[in-house]
Amino acid sequence: MLKTRLTALMAGAAITAALSLSAQAAEPAHEVVAKGLDNPTGLAVQPGTGHVFIASHAGVHRLDPKSGKLTAEITGYPDPTDIYGKGPKYPIGPLGLAFIDANHLVVGDGSRPDGEELVRVYKVGAEAAAEPQSEGKALYTLGPITASDQTAKGEGNFYGVAADGERLFVTCNGDDTKGWVASAKIKDGKPGKLKLSIATKEATEVDAPGPVCFTKMGKGVIVGQIGEVNVEGDSLITIYSPAGKLTRKLTTTLNDVAGLAWSGSGKLYATDFSWVDASKGALYQVMLGKMDATDAKSKKILSLDKPTGIAFDEDGTAYIAVFGTAPEGSDAPSGQIIKVSGL
Repeated sequence: MLKTRLTALMAGAAITAALSLSAQAAEPAHEVVAKGLDNPTGLAVQPGTGHVFIASHAGVHRLDPKSGKLTAEITGYPDPTDIYGKGPKYPIGPLGLAFIDANHLVVGDGSRPDGEELVRVYKVGAEAAAEPQSEGKALYTLGPITASDQTAKGEGNFYGVAADGERLFVTCNGDDTKGWVASAKIKDGKPGKLKLSIATKEATEVDAPGPVCFTKMGKGVIVGQIGEVNVEGDSLITIYSPAGKLTRKLTTTLNDVAGLAWSGSGKLYATDFSWVDASKGALYQVMLGKMDATDAKSKKILSLDKPTGIAFDEDGTAYIAVFGTAPEGSDAPSGQIIKVSGL
């Protein structure tokens, strides 16, 4: 009897070990490719070059993944900048990034007070310039969106940006009763007036639109609704038609969805900043399910320390910005860019 029980225990231990090894093997290859960044948020990969543009408290940076060189691309944001958060509060600068085409970068600002912040478009080259551009020397400036009958105090904290050759979408965090997404038409590479177009809080009854991306077919838009940062599991994945009508509202188990991006293989990935419990911050694959589904299934891919933006290059490699946590007593910036392969 004892021998039988020992055999069973050994078999169980072997199974447990095998499962553990399987879980470890399933974790994608990843590495730190940039560090020492101050609260990095939005990411965008430049078409053609594969250079990764990074928004942080200090400004916009350019990372050449091949050489590992990190350079300042856009600087001169207000100092001090705006502060965001409940509980932990963080200084923020430019937030959302997206490319209209290979040479035109959209930057959604978060450095100024609501009602004064701007969305700007910069011309960028295939190589880093000898000197960074000044924040005020943009090719085009959109906004500000000041107080009106649509927004009580004006809009700002332009966290999420999505752009193609015809449309630009920017998520706003100003009037919390509305939860606006602003949009602009693009013609011949030039964006038109930025207009408030989707009141996400009214449509979903959940706060804080965060990341935004186009649907897989490129017609509609997907918005990650962050929710209350002190409430667990209240983030939503929502889908809107090209006309701005809510077509799907999907609950999730994510605490604070902070980034959304499609991989080259057609899978949707999200980062969870998890403000309420940083130990639960992670990268997830999100499955939207059938059209009648009311919840988005999520699969944890990689634990991360307060992740924010995510972007894929043309080869399918993911880049993820993480705030990180500085060692106790240190004022050194702890932000990193993580490269993840095999998604």
